[in-house]
Amino acid sequence: MVFLKIVGHALFQVAGLADIQHAACFIEVAVNTWQRRQSRDFAQQLRAESMGFFSVWCVGRFRGLSHGGRALMNACIVDNSGMTLQTAPLQWAIFCRVIDNFGDLGVCWRLSCDLAQHGHRVQLWLDDSTALAWMAPHGCPGVEVLAWHTPWAWPPHAEPKRADVILEAFGCEIAIEFMAVQAANTWTTAGMNAQSMPPPVWINLEYLSAEPYVERCHALPSLQSTGPGAGWTKWFFYPGFTPLTGGLLREPDLAARRAQFDPRAWLAAHGLPAVGEKRVSLFCYEPAALPALLQHWALNGLDGTPVRLLVAAGRPRQAVQQALAQGLMTQNQSVSRFSLPGMLSISYLPLLTQTDYDHLLWASDLNFVRGEDSLVRALWAGQPWVWQIYPQTDGAHHAKLQALMDRLDMPASLQAFHRTWNHDSAPDVALAAPDLATWQGFANGARSDLGRQADLVSQLLGFVAAKKS
Repeated sequence: MVFLKIVGHALFQVAGLADIQHAACFIEVAVNTWQRRQSRDFAQQLRAESMGFFSVWCVGRFRGLSHGGRALMNACIVDNSGMTLQTAPLQWAIFCRVIDNFGDLGVCWRLSCDLAQHGHRVQLWLDDSTALAWMAPHGCPGVEVLAWHTPWAWPPHAEPKRADVILEAFGCEIAIEFMAVQAANTWTTAGMNAQSMPPPVWINLEYLSAEPYVERCHALPSLQSTGPGAGWTKWFFYPGFTPLTGGLLREPDLAARRAQFDPRAWLAAHGLPAVGEKRVSLFCYEPAALPALLQHWALNGLDGTPVRLLVAAGRPRQAVQQALAQGLMTQNQSVSRFSLPGMLSISYLPLLTQTDYDHLLWASDLNFVRGEDSLVRALWAGQPWVWQIYPQTDGAHHAKLQALMDRLDMPASLQAFHRTWNHDSAPDVALAAPDLATWQGFANGARSDLGRQADLVSQLLGFVAAKKS
């Protein structure tokens, strides 16, 4: 590990390290708070000067001046030329409580598989794993799914393992019995007993947000004073949309799979036409503007072309059927696909695996998504998208939505559509038609910009390596 004390111009002194062509893992940089804006700039300059050898990873915030007029920014330059920052695989324990909409499970399953793809071993503890039967029916090598019962106990078929990393997803509060076992003095490895072994790296993975607090709170520590983990530090890891956050989930082979995808073949395999229609995927809650949107498409299509609406199973299907039942149109509910008078046809889809949901996004001309996991997948799909944020009774979701629109610099027409789509009541004016050409340019730019940032798992591995060193 190389340590630098920056006393002058941090940007140029750090960028000078671009000539170092070896597998240095981390470079910690001490900076003053006034250099915060420079940190954003040196990420871009360093990336250019090093021709991609280094990528910049920021895992903390500027904490102000300390004694002696110095401050430490938890920032590292990570060599991502290899797919993993560890010479030996780590044992991960990930805990997740499954919420009714399966978004938490979807994120944790993608995270677990991504870690396994990097060569690590994962025990994924779930209080309800039934959705994996359709979400990931073939499992994933290196990921062991275990039942999280109350009280917690090792399942009879599972091998007890001491975790190198403990990750609780979205503040789910890890079972105290598990923490007691991890803290017990019965573990030995490589000739070391528990007293001489470092504690696991303990991480709380937070929800994704574009709000400013994410940069301030990312990678902050919390020293635990009670319970079996007393004396251990829990670290708060925030996904996000800037280099000063934990980034977004993006598996190493995603771009290659996207480039090789054949939409015509996928559509044919699902009995869907490949020409003559605009394909729109719908994954939503119960947006008040849905009836108006269906009516608009039935009368006008999309860009003058008939619309094929591809409706996800569950709440989206129920929302569409409720809108139709309110007198907008009539349908035959005994079949999964039907045509309505005018320019709109609807296809109800079965539950899709995560892989097939990616394929749906890639094959569609416009994607309506909801929550966290599908938003990130729509970003990587590079097609025009509209997001429905999870509605909160106190209205806090409107500020969260605006933060995302501001962060990504959405075009005005797309912002206006988002506000209508996320409004609590039906629009009192005609719904504006989607501006596909403008939205496509935005989608391409957002994917390109975010793709230049280090992905969440690369940052997470770097963060863990720094804490274990």
